Amino acid sequence: MMTVEMGKRLAALRAKMREAGVDLAALGPGSHMQWAAGFHPHADERPCLLLIGPEREAFLMPVLNAEGSREETAIAFHTWDDAVGPDAALAAALADVGATQAGHVVLDETMRADFALLLLGALPGARHSFTDSTIGALRMRKDAAEFAKLKMNAGIADRAIQAAFAAARPGMTELELAAVIKDHFSSEGASPQFWIVGSGGNGAFPHHQTGGRRLAEGDAVVVDIGGRKGGFPSDITRMVAIGRPPEGYGQIHTIVEKAVQAALKAAKPGVQAKEVDAAARKVIADAGYGEYFVHRTGHGMGIDGHEPPYITATSETVLEEGMVFSIEPGIYIPGRFGIRLEEIVILREDGPEILSTLPRDLHVVRV
Repeated sequence: MMTVEMGKRLAALRAKMREAGVDLAALGPGSHMQWAAGFHPHADERPCLLLIGPEREAFLMPVLNAEGSREETAIAFHTWDDAVGPDAALAAALADVGATQAGHVVLDETMRADFALLLLGALPGARHSFTDSTIGALRMRKDAAEFAKLKMNAGIADRAIQAAFAAARPGMTELELAAVIKDHFSSEGASPQFWIVGSGGNGAFPHHQTGGRRLAEGDAVVVDIGGRKGGFPSDITRMVAIGRPPEGYGQIHTIVEKAVQAALKAAKPGVQAKEVDAAARKVIADAGYGEYFVHRTGHGMGIDGHEPPYITATSETVLEEGMVFSIEPGIYIPGRFGIRLEEIVILREDGPEILSTLPRDLHVVRV
C-alpha cells in the first residue's frame, strides 16, 4: 500500500536526514505525517508517532486507531492500549527502525509536548532539533500534483469572491456576506476555512472577527477568505466598496498595488525571503504609510494554510523554484479603513506565477 509518491518522499526525507546527520525523524498526527504517509490518524492525547529511521519506518499506534489506520497504510504498527501504556510498544518501534541508540532526533514541531517528552525519555542522551532542514525543507517545494490542487482551490476562492461581490449591498451585515462566501465554497464541495469581512473601520484590523456591523454606503470592505478541497487550501484577499469609496481610498489602493508588484518583481529563485518583504515595505514606507503596514508580506501555503516559507523582514530562507507563498501587503488606517491585496504564487524559474485569475482592482457596488 506504499504508493510510488510516498516512497519517493520517504527516500528524499532519508537523504535529507543523512545530510543533516539525523538518525530518527518522529512525526505526530498532522500535516507532516500527512505529507510523509498520505494520511494521519485521529489526533488525541494517546501517543501516536510515525518513526522514520535510516532504512525502515514504523508507527507507534494506539490500538483504538489501528484497525481504521490499517486501511490507509502498510507501514508496520506497534500497538498499545490504555491498560498497558505505550512504553513497551515505543521501545519495539524504535528497535524496528534501528533507532534505539539514536544520537540526533528530529521532532515534528507541531506534535504534543507529552509525545515529544515520551520519545526523548526513551532515548536518553539524544539531542533533538525540529524539521527545518529535513521534512520542512522538502515540503516547501511543491510537486505538480500539489500545485494542481492548490490551483483548483484558487479557482474556487476566486468564484467565492465573485459571489460576495454580487451579493454585497448596503444594510447587510458582515456575517450575512460571510454566509454567501461559505455557501459558495460548500456549493463546490470545498470546506470553508475562514472568512474575514471587515467593513469600514473594521477593515483596519487585519484579523478582524467578522461580526454584526452593517455595510453602509461609503464603506471600503476587506474580504479575506479561504476554503479547502482535496486536502489543500486557498487564500485570497480583495476589496469592495459600497458605493463611492471613502476619501483617500484610491491613492492608498494604488500604493498597496505597487507594493504587490514590487514584491512580485523581487521574488526570484535564489533571493532571500526578507528581500521580497523589503521590496513591498519600501514602497509603502516611501509613500509615508510605513507605520500602517503592520504584518509580514506573506506566508507559505501547502497542506497547511500557513507554513514555511514566511516572507518576513528577518527571514533568510532562500527562495527556490516550486515554493508556494502569499504576497499580501496592506495599509490599515485606524478608524477609517484597511486595504490588503493578496495573491498566492508558485515560484517558477523566471519568477512567480499567480494562482488566482481575479483582478486586484477595487470592486464598486452601485447603490
